[in-house]
Amino acid sequence: MSIEINNETEISVDEARVLRLATFALNELHIHPQADLAIVFVDEPAMEVLHIEWMDEPGPTDVLSFPMDELRPGTEGELTPAGLLGDIVVCPQVAAKQAEAAGHETINEILLLTTHGILHLLGFDHAEPEEEKEMFGLQKAILESFYAAESAA
Repeated sequence: MSIEINNETEISVDEARVLRLATFALNELHIHPQADLAIVFVDEPAMEVLHIEWMDEPGPTDVLSFPMDELRPGTEGELTPAGLLGDIVVCPQVAAKQAEAAGHETINEILLLTTHGILHLLGFDHAEPEEEKEMFGLQKAILESFYAAESAA
């Protein structure tokens, strides 16, 4: 699995932990080992530009996903084809504000946003209540499994 992480901000991000989470999530979702994913951390002004350009909404957001090959999750018996998953763009400054409001560490918010972005790349959405229930349930399950695996290691 090729996962490229690029931090274009002044904020320190535990890139090794983000990489472990992304690898774990892609394995949980039965993504082909030759799939490619890029994760980029940008500051608020850069995120605001992307948010306006792609979502036509003002202000910076927490995470944006840019799917490429429109891959979908595989199954235990059949991996998804190899290909380009796409790019996830995360804003650590927005993540830090959200983490403070939620009462947890910034890295936990960044891991949540990374998982959220991966699910968007794989076709999940939360526009409708049923979609939201499925996506957020899967997001929670992946994060809980990841944290359990991390604490057991």
